[in-house]
Amino acid sequence: MFPYCVLFIFFGMGLHAQQFKLPDAKDIALFPQQNDFRNALNLSGIWKFKKDSLGVGEKEGWFNGLKDYRSIAVPGSWNEQFDDMRDYLNLAWYETETYIPGSWKGQRIYIRIGSANYEAKIWINGLPLGMHEGGHLPFAFDISSHIKWGASNRITIQIENVLKPNRVPTGGDVATNFFNNYPKTNYDFFPYTGLHRAVWLYTVPTAAAISDVTIRTSFEGTEGTMEVKIEQKGNVAEGRITVTGNDQRSEVSVRFSGGMGKATIKIPKVRLWSLEDPFLYSVTVTLNQGNRLIDRYVTGTGVRTIAATDKQILLNGKPVFLKGFGKHEDFPVYGRGVAYPVMIKDFSLLKWVGANSFRTSHYPYDEEYMNMADREGILVIDEIPAVGLFFHGDSIQLQQRQALCKQYINELIARDKNHPSVIMWSIANEPFPANLGMMTSGQEVKGEDRAIPSLKELIGEAKRLDSTRLATFVGVMGGPSDWLALGDVVCVNRYWGWYSNPGDIKTGASMLSAELNRLHRKLQKPIIVTEFGADTYPGNHADQAEMFSEEYQTAFIKAYLDVADAKDFIAGMHVWAFADFKTSQGIVRFNGMNYKGVFTRDRRPKMAAHYLRSRWKKE
Repeated sequence: MFPYCVLFIFFGMGLHAQQFKLPDAKDIALFPQQNDFRNALNLSGIWKFKKDSLGVGEKEGWFNGLKDYRSIAVPGSWNEQFDDMRDYLNLAWYETETYIPGSWKGQRIYIRIGSANYEAKIWINGLPLGMHEGGHLPFAFDISSHIKWGASNRITIQIENVLKPNRVPTGGDVATNFFNNYPKTNYDFFPYTGLHRAVWLYTVPTAAAISDVTIRTSFEGTEGTMEVKIEQKGNVAEGRITVTGNDQRSEVSVRFSGGMGKATIKIPKVRLWSLEDPFLYSVTVTLNQGNRLIDRYVTGTGVRTIAATDKQILLNGKPVFLKGFGKHEDFPVYGRGVAYPVMIKDFSLLKWVGANSFRTSHYPYDEEYMNMADREGILVIDEIPAVGLFFHGDSIQLQQRQALCKQYINELIARDKNHPSVIMWSIANEPFPANLGMMTSGQEVKGEDRAIPSLKELIGEAKRLDSTRLATFVGVMGGPSDWLALGDVVCVNRYWGWYSNPGDIKTGASMLSAELNRLHRKLQKPIIVTEFGADTYPGNHADQAEMFSEEYQTAFIKAYLDVADAKDFIAGMHVWAFADFKTSQGIVRFNGMNYKGVFTRDRRPKMAAHYLRSRWKKE
């Protein structure tokens, strides 16, 4: 668990200095649930919104009620909703009001923000509550002492996404993105800002409540095993775990000591979770005092194992080859705001094209993506927002970024640890050596001495929290192979024939083949090419394959897949990207877009999507 701490923030308001807590990652472990002991209220909808370009909101007490506001949709990115806010990343304020149902009295009441990008402060009824740094992951606070009963309650959230070198992901003056872009990010996607996922109010029982459930699965022969650890807030001594599914029911009692309880459940004739049969068991955890139930939480999980040899990834002891994509949460008007119809469409297209996996590049996605992947049998490489990470320069900034990466790992694993679809934690995308530059030779450069201890610590943190999954990071073209040795699986992004040797697919494929052979000889681990592709303007055709045409993208993808097919140590190929997505502006980003998608931004297939379908559906 990432250590719980309280941060006191003071700013000049005369006698009205304000104090803000930092959240505990444990408070996001269980998604809000409505049942006979718990309540949940989704606050998605139209909120009040006000831009604070002068940074005067706190001094003027905007948390006591916004004036001269306009309306905004939550969830959603403000950059896509307003014609004067596309590139605005500084302070802005959100506000909504709600009654708390009288039936919630006597319970602990929490607020849970699904994603506030990048830094947020929260006030309840004008009183300071807490703050959180980092987008793409939820955070929660107990607001019980702030509630007004029988009256409307005001929720105020201040957000900013200023691009700075000590943040993760990085930006600002230190940005080394070779696109020379605006806004100046150190990554190649748009820095959307706002409340991107739902805001929830929810309750848990006061006397004692289930606070975390961790499930580890395995099997031997036809017998499955679930090792379940339960954590509670309170002093209840007894609990029960019930597992149902496949016309079976297994129950076991649990005794608690120091707020912890553990039990092992055996499942005869186990039905394994797999790509072909993503079967989910229902796991019900209850707390009881004698014969009286006082809390209940229900979750689903699948029984499966994941491992790696020197050449293969093994799902349930059998080799599995990852066919799929890197992708983004990005759609017109919504921006990075979660759009469930788009999510459903994406999974439909993944199935249509014959994919079995994706990476959450370059940040964790909304929890419903994980739930859908569980149900649909799609494998997920789950990645923290450490894109554009570097290790040169200011050592204080390095320490700050390292602490944020560890925070992200703790939050991500607390949230996603029970999803059978999640097979691998990725602790960074393309950490960048200072002397890399634009690679054309295919030879690797030497990295900074302090990079390996930093990366090793992050992978170690992921393994400490969850030893049942694989851990890795994704390497940049020309990056040091010594860095890649730290992961359980070697993941690399490669664009020979696009960013280097442009237009020459044959040479690019030859360079890729030689490099993959060299990496495997040295590292003796399975390799996934987690990105490869070519920008393609939809509808642009050529009688001979040339850059930016649909023919070139198709030929590029075919050449890379052919290289992979000839090597028994390649464990997966993820095309970059699933769909076109918005970026900062730059001279190589026409229309502020990355056009490497095999689907357009509004999900229409390009020629390459049809090619992948014809190839992957046969395999």
